[in-house]
Amino acid sequence: MKVLHILDSLNRGGVEMLTLDVCRNAKRNALDLVFAATGGGTLEADFRDAGVDLYRFHRRFPIDPVLVTKLRNLIVKEKIDIVHSHQAVAGIHAYLATRGTDVKNVLTFHGFYSGLKERSTMNFLIPRMSANVSCSNGLLEWLVESEKVDAKRFQVIYNGVDAKRLKYDGDGLSEELNLPDDALLFGMVAHFYAAQRKDQITLCRAFAEIASELPNAHLILVGGMEAGGEEKYEQCVTICREAGLLDRVHFLGRRNDVAKVVNSLDIHVFSSLHEGLPIALIEAMLSKKPCVLSDIAPYREASNGGKYAEIFETQNTDELAEKLKKLGGDVGLRNELGSRAYDFAQKTFNIESHIKNLKTLYTSLRS
Repeated sequence: MKVLHILDSLNRGGVEMLTLDVCRNAKRNALDLVFAATGGGTLEADFRDAGVDLYRFHRRFPIDPVLVTKLRNLIVKEKIDIVHSHQAVAGIHAYLATRGTDVKNVLTFHGFYSGLKERSTMNFLIPRMSANVSCSNGLLEWLVESEKVDAKRFQVIYNGVDAKRLKYDGDGLSEELNLPDDALLFGMVAHFYAAQRKDQITLCRAFAEIASELPNAHLILVGGMEAGGEEKYEQCVTICREAGLLDRVHFLGRRNDVAKVVNSLDIHVFSSLHEGLPIALIEAMLSKKPCVLSDIAPYREASNGGKYAEIFETQNTDELAEKLKKLGGDVGLRNELGSRAYDFAQKTFNIESHIKNLKTLYTSLRS
């Protein structure tokens, strides 16, 4: 059984890191895997070194007939049994490339989708896939309630992370930013999106509330700027400027040194309105870092109902501020919460379990 995974972009993001971890661990877990990308990005060299064959194509149009032909030729050449897509645009090309064959199609949903074009594409693909995968029960609940999908056409497979790539023992962000030795680093790793997904604004407001009580605290915001996210970014800057905190809030943009960032932060904050099952959250848990999460279903699921993280009411600035102050002032609590989160994540969100569940799904489709 041979499987082809397809991505449209190789820029760093949760979906890309998950797929890269799968590629790196495929042979060791007896998964016969080929990888194709229809666009480039900062992770292209990493994928080329991942231990699986990489086919690099170029998509010129939203639906590109030439790309469809090239994918079909690849599927025939490599004798592919299953094509697994992770994005709407990859899914539609995979579907068209496999028309009239017995090749099975799998589509994974990693988060909510917005916009008429993506919504129409996803709703077209769902009934035509051999299997649809949601990365969490919480996301599937949202898909059923908001998008009226048929839950019977889905199954849940949790994302996984290769903990080996999180090891780091070099200088951290405190040294890079020339911060004091006793600096306490709160941080959020998330792009600035135009869509209502990530909520850095509530975090900035909460940090402004507690900054005077934790004078050694700094806030680190890591993430790129997606088209349309400029207004959200500027609002965060304005909040910090008006609070006189621009010297204690650090906007670091898009980073490639994930292990350094994850290990440098003392407390990870995930303030979101919608999620699937973020790779960044799993990375933090597997690095024994305490997390503060907004109260949305996928986060409750990832923290086992709040047993392994502090949870605050979504968009509630005051409650988030209280959680930050609680953890910021108690290193023992931080260590204990981080250790318990690590134990849970190691059992639940490791890359070996993820690949095992993928193989079970693939086998069921070919039986």
